[in-house]
Amino acid sequence: MAEHEPQQGEQVVDDRLNRLFRNNSTDNYDSRDVERIEQEDALVEAYLTWRLYVVDDTLKMIDESLLWRKEFGINDLSESTIPRWMFESGAVFLHGYDREGNKLFWFKVKLHIKDAKTIVDKKKYVAFWLERYAKKEPGMPLTVVFDMTESGFGNVDMDFVKYIVNCFKVYYPKFLSKMIIVEMPWIMNAAWKIVRSWLGPEAIAKLKFATKAEVHTYIGEEYLPPHLGGSDHFKYTYPPLPDDDFQTPLSENGPLASDDDAESKEGEMESRDTLESSFNSEIVAKPKKVNFLEESLRSEDGERDTNVRVKGVRKPLTTFKGLLLDVSPSEELSFGSGENEKKCLIILSNVTKNQVAFKVRTTAPEKYRVKPSSSSCEPGASVDIVVSLHGGSLASPQDRFLIMAAEMENAGSQELTQFWKEVQKNKIMEHRLRCHVPDSVKLAAVPHRDSLGEPSTNGQQELSTALMRVMACNSRLEQKMNSCLWVQKVLTGLVLVLLALNLLCLYLLASELTCLPAPPPASVSPPGGADGSSRATVDHSMGRWSSAPPAQVPLAAVLKSSRADYPDMSVHVELRDCSAAC
Repeated sequence: MAEHEPQQGEQVVDDRLNRLFRNNSTDNYDSRDVERIEQEDALVEAYLTWRLYVVDDTLKMIDESLLWRKEFGINDLSESTIPRWMFESGAVFLHGYDREGNKLFWFKVKLHIKDAKTIVDKKKYVAFWLERYAKKEPGMPLTVVFDMTESGFGNVDMDFVKYIVNCFKVYYPKFLSKMIIVEMPWIMNAAWKIVRSWLGPEAIAKLKFATKAEVHTYIGEEYLPPHLGGSDHFKYTYPPLPDDDFQTPLSENGPLASDDDAESKEGEMESRDTLESSFNSEIVAKPKKVNFLEESLRSEDGERDTNVRVKGVRKPLTTFKGLLLDVSPSEELSFGSGENEKKCLIILSNVTKNQVAFKVRTTAPEKYRVKPSSSSCEPGASVDIVVSLHGGSLASPQDRFLIMAAEMENAGSQELTQFWKEVQKNKIMEHRLRCHVPDSVKLAAVPHRDSLGEPSTNGQQELSTALMRVMACNSRLEQKMNSCLWVQKVLTGLVLVLLALNLLCLYLLASELTCLPAPPPASVSPPGGADGSSRATVDHSMGRWSSAPPAQVPLAAVLKSSRADYPDMSVHVELRDCSAAC
């Protein structure tokens, strides 16, 4: 049941996408992107995998991607649509590979300046590089490297960083291998914690922080600049754009030496473009043949060696259909540990009506011998190219091969070297091949992993499927947990509000009791006397005190005078005002 989950999810996405495209106006998306989504199942599967087979999230991601591509005009981006100074700055470029064979996408942070006026052009510039790589090496992930050496707050634009994160989170699914932040100043820890919060759960594990010493764990020193402890002296220059690190491979008898080679090495210091003049001129001096390998078979010295080589090399089973040449294999060269597995065969078939010139370049020229590395192919004919490992070299997933071809309309008197110097770049067909290295070869190259063992291919697929199911389940549990945490926070807030109200009520009650007046002491209320004053007068005629209002006299004085003047009379004292008496 679990094995059919990806296929079912992809079918559901396809059905809902068809409804989405029918219901929405075509103005919302670029028709070229819609056509690509409808035709390329691998692209839909990439979106679905990146969203852990949650269909609603997948559709939302596809919608956001298509809207963004329409807004930025991704399909029409070129060097002419982006300001030239951005290319000349060298702040962003592709160069080198990490230890897993993934292309490195460099961001020189110290060269960035926060400026709201140029933010849109910067975003298009990043999209240009991503789209360029996606077309040249479809399906191959990138490793992003933020080189923060000598950078400060003025170089970090959080809006721009968020855009870069979204490029891999939304716009280019399964494109991110790792994001490495190198030599980050401690003062920027808070800023990168914000960046971590932008990454989804599927990408947060890909964020790596590394010092100058730790970055060697991810990138070999041959692709690290000297200031990071590496030996790569590559310097970005423009024009032209970096030529993807491809160089002239070794010939069968070692490096080719010619006047053109010396001239191209001289020019390489000024421009990467002149590398194209460094190809084999030795082949030009020979008569033009449909198959260079047949010519070498006729030579007495190399007849036995070449014959054995052709017989021992396996014929490729897949084919890439190009405009000028059909290339077999279509995507990768498979090298193994056996003697016969150290050689691979590339077959080029001319599908045009004219002669086609071709040449082969590689990212590791010191490791491979290529024969022929440069020649031409007659209409309707095929050429066999043998690629072999040199000496005790081992193939690596980082290694790449570039096949370049151009149609020679007037090939009668034209030499190949001169032809490649004069041919226009827009007329050159390019096709890239990567190296596939079996697990047994990887283990031989890395002995300390022998004890770990490697699962079989079927086991890897089963493990991958199980991991995807676990990740999908984990994502759903995480969403539920977030909902529960939100409810818990709301309830906690309500409890705190009620507690605060209770404390406020107690405080007000205590304040009221404190403000009440103290009760008067106990006293005797005299009879009569409505006004509360103490008054005493002597009525001589009646022989008693009267209640006429006299002046107020202290009680002690009245009693004293009464005893002195009237010793035989009983004195009646009326206390009329209790509060006054007190």
